[in-house]
Amino acid sequence: MRNGYFKIVKTAEGFGLSVIAPKDGGEPVRIQELINYLDQNGIVYDLTKLKEATASSEDTVLSLGTGDCPAIRENYTLSISQDNMKAVARFTPASDTGERMTAAEFINDMSFRMIKFGIQTELLGKLFASSGVYCTDIAVAKGKMPRHGTDATIEYFFNTDVHAKPAMNEDGTVDYFHLGIVNPIKKGDLVAKITPEDPGEPGMTIQGNPVKPRDVKKLRHNFGKNLKLSEDKLELYSDVDGMVQLIDGAVFVSNVYTVENVDTSTGNIDFTGNVQVNGNIATNFEVKATGDVIVYGVVEGAKVTAGGNIVLARGINGMSKGELEAGNNVISKFIENSKVKAGGYVNTESILHSDVIAGTEITVTGKHGFITGGHVQADSKIEAKTLGATMGSQTIIEVGANPELKNEYNKTQKEIGELVKAIKDAQPIIQNFMEKKAKGVRMTADQLEYVKKTAENLEKMKVQLTEKNARMQELSEIFDPNKKSEVIVTGEVYPGTVIIIGDVSMTVKDSYKYCRFIRQGGDVKMAPI
Repeated sequence: MRNGYFKIVKTAEGFGLSVIAPKDGGEPVRIQELINYLDQNGIVYDLTKLKEATASSEDTVLSLGTGDCPAIRENYTLSISQDNMKAVARFTPASDTGERMTAAEFINDMSFRMIKFGIQTELLGKLFASSGVYCTDIAVAKGKMPRHGTDATIEYFFNTDVHAKPAMNEDGTVDYFHLGIVNPIKKGDLVAKITPEDPGEPGMTIQGNPVKPRDVKKLRHNFGKNLKLSEDKLELYSDVDGMVQLIDGAVFVSNVYTVENVDTSTGNIDFTGNVQVNGNIATNFEVKATGDVIVYGVVEGAKVTAGGNIVLARGINGMSKGELEAGNNVISKFIENSKVKAGGYVNTESILHSDVIAGTEITVTGKHGFITGGHVQADSKIEAKTLGATMGSQTIIEVGANPELKNEYNKTQKEIGELVKAIKDAQPIIQNFMEKKAKGVRMTADQLEYVKKTAENLEKMKVQLTEKNARMQELSEIFDPNKKSEVIVTGEVYPGTVIIIGDVSMTVKDSYKYCRFIRQGGDVKMAPI
């Protein structure tokens, strides 16, 4: 393939323009390039004939004059890419009476143009040693693109998923002991490993200016006690037998505190790590753990607080004063007469006369699978076999808003109302003082002090109102009335059960089986599973 090109040549009459047609799919002569060339060299031409010659598929010679053939040296135009990574030259040939350019001359010319890196000297040597390549883009200098590196990565050699759920046994019961959410570890075990970042390599423009690769992310291990680093600080090992957890990006290994029962023999427990109770937790006692709490017996009217998960193999009968509060999930065989709060999900076989709050969802399955009495709330989904009862206390089922945020929303709304009332009560006092002062009425020291304190409180309340209104705006944006959330009944829902989805509710009038409740428009609607 060869592009078409042009050349000033001698003719019998004087001199002319030779237009050589392209070959093998090459590009025809660019008419504007030819016009610029002739104009720069002061040669008069007929534009119509030029267009005809450049459009022809045959070589053409146009007569331009009767005098001597002008001596025009080989020349070029140079263009530099916007990113300064490439210089492209287009050469035009010398006339029959002109001289060719040398490789050294061209390279010196590029140096004058501040092009000093990536010059294609071998290519230029061949180019000038040949008969020339004209009207063709030739990359005469190429910059070096930077090699972008990669971020450091970290690999954990334990389960970091806190949302693992219990499996169902063949007999319909729930397996609470093979959850994969408690990670035992041995002394010397590899806990985490960092693959270091690759910084990449800088590039270079044709002017010799460095081009930085993109910035890469570095990592270091973030960890608590009972762990040690390798000499190169890339590998993290456990220093004890215990449990390993990933909390807010940091690795923690703690020994498990194990007791038979929590009662008068132990007193209350407050432990940094995981707690395992092989027996029961007696009424009025309290267990606190920064990690998980696992109880193989029954929790009575006690309080259990865990930064991680709470797992109760036999459940809780709270006697109206038992409480469970978990940063992650609550898994219990049954929940009766208790208050339960989970940052993640709640999984149980039955909920009876209890107030249960879950940050994600509540699943009540197994042989019984009923929710009867109390108020049960979850952000996205509640699923049970049976809701309500033929007789008994009211059962309220609520989904569609994070319970914590909803409580904050209601609380903030109430506080705004109280602030608005207090500001309205204070403003007449200040106004009355200003009017008396304008009339020259003298006031006692106690009266002045009272007005001063009222004015200070008024300013504080205005600031508080601004802050509360801003937070209210944030909360209003978080709540999405159209958020997908549902209540699923795989058995039967009884009349009198209240279903709340987002900001709308309904009271079930009749008994229904195998259905689900969703928000549709401005109402709670029943739909098939």
